[in-house]
Amino acid sequence: MDTTATLEWSLLKKLAFRFFFLYFILYIFFNPNGVLPYIDNLYGWYITPFHGIAALIGKHILNLSQPVSTFTNGSGDTTYDNIIILFIVFLSIIGGIIWSASDRRTASYGKLFYWLTVVIRYYVAITMLSYGFYKIIKLQFPFLSLGALIEPYGNSSPMGLAWNFMGYSTGYNYFTGIAELSCGLLLFFRHTSTLGAIVTVVVAGNIMAINYCFDVPVKLLSTSLVLMALFLLSKDICRLINFFFLNKPAAPSDLSPHRFRKRWKNITLITLKWGLIIYTVVFDLYGAVQAEKQYGSKAPKPPLYGLYDVKTFIVNKDTLKPLTTDTVRWSKLAISYPGNVLIKFMNDSTNYFAFNVDTVKKKIVMNKYTDTAHKYLLTYEQPKKDSLVIWGMFRKDSIKVNLSRRDAGKFLLVRRGFHWINEYPFNR
Repeated sequence: MDTTATLEWSLLKKLAFRFFFLYFILYIFFNPNGVLPYIDNLYGWYITPFHGIAALIGKHILNLSQPVSTFTNGSGDTTYDNIIILFIVFLSIIGGIIWSASDRRTASYGKLFYWLTVVIRYYVAITMLSYGFYKIIKLQFPFLSLGALIEPYGNSSPMGLAWNFMGYSTGYNYFTGIAELSCGLLLFFRHTSTLGAIVTVVVAGNIMAINYCFDVPVKLLSTSLVLMALFLLSKDICRLINFFFLNKPAAPSDLSPHRFRKRWKNITLITLKWGLIIYTVVFDLYGAVQAEKQYGSKAPKPPLYGLYDVKTFIVNKDTLKPLTTDTVRWSKLAISYPGNVLIKFMNDSTNYFAFNVDTVKKKIVMNKYTDTAHKYLLTYEQPKKDSLVIWGMFRKDSIKVNLSRRDAGKFLLVRRGFHWINEYPFNR
C-alpha cells in the first residue's frame, strides 16, 4: 500500500479519487466481461432495465435521429454502449459532488484506494488472460478463410484487413497472446502489479491503437483497459518519473497488504484469491481448447468444403460467357464454414449467403442474410472428386453451374512461408 495512504490528501486528489472510484466501479458493473463465475448470467438479468433508460436518454436528452434499438452484442461500440459511458460519467460526477458535500472530514482514502486497485487489477488481469488464451489457441484470429483468399483487398473492411493480417501468422498470435497472458499474471500479485500495469499500458495501448486505426468495434473496452492500467500506475508516478526520466533514485514502494484483525478473514481472502486465479486460468484454457474443437482449426469441415472455380454458368438454358462486366455470372465459390458460402461474381463483387447442405438428399438451401423469407432451393452432385454441379432456382432464374475444386495451397500467401535469407526486397 502507498506510504502516503495515511497522510492527508489534497482537495484535488480527493475529488479525483471520488470520481474515478465511482466511474470504475460503475464501468465494471455495466461491463463485467465475464470476470467472475456466472457473472454473465447475472448481468443478463440486471442489465435489461438499463436498455430502456439508454433509449430514453437517446430520445429525450440527446435527441438522436434514430431510436436506440441495438443493445449488448458482438460490437462494444454501439450507440447504446456510448450512451452508457455518458451515463456512467454523469453518475460519477453527481455522485462525486454528493460524496464531497457529505464527507468533508475524511483526510484520505488509503484503504478504499487499496481495495479499488485490487478490483481493477483483477478485472484487467482476467480480461487480458481471456484474450491471451484466445490468441494462443488461435481462435480470435483464425487463418484466412477460403473466401478471404479470393476477396479483393479493396472489398475488405479495415477490420477485416486487420483480422487477416493477424490471422495469417500463428507465431505472431503466440507473441501477442503471451504478452497478454503476462499482463494478467503480473497483475494478480502485489509485488509484480506495477510491472504488470506498465506492460498492460503497452500491450493494451497497442490493442487500442489497432481498434481505433482499423475501426474495430472494441474501442471503448480497450480504452478503458488503458485508463485502468494508468490509474494503477498513479500511486507510483513520482517513482516512475524519477527512474525513467530524471535519473534519480526511486524509493521502494510499500507493498504491505491490507490485513484483517481476525485470522479467519485473512485465510478466507487468500483462499478466494487463489480460487479465482486457478478458476480463471483453468477454465479459460479449457474453454479455448473446447472452442477450438467446435469452431476453430480442429472443428469438422462443412459439407462440400473447398474453393471452386466456375467453369460454365447456364441461366435459363443460356450459357453466359465469362465477361468481367457480368454481374450475374459466378466466378468462384468458397465454402469455408458450416452454413455459409461466399460467391464471387465476374465483376469481382462478392456476397455471403446462408448455405445449408443436406448430404443425404443432395439438396442445398440458400438465402441472403438480410432476407430469410426468400430461399433458393438447389440440387447438387459430385461427378468426380474435385468437381461439383449445382442446379435449381437462384433469385428468379433457373441456373446450372459446373465447378472445379481449386487447390488453396497454391496461393502465394499460403505457400510463401518464412525465409531467413531474402535476396530481394519484394518476396515473390
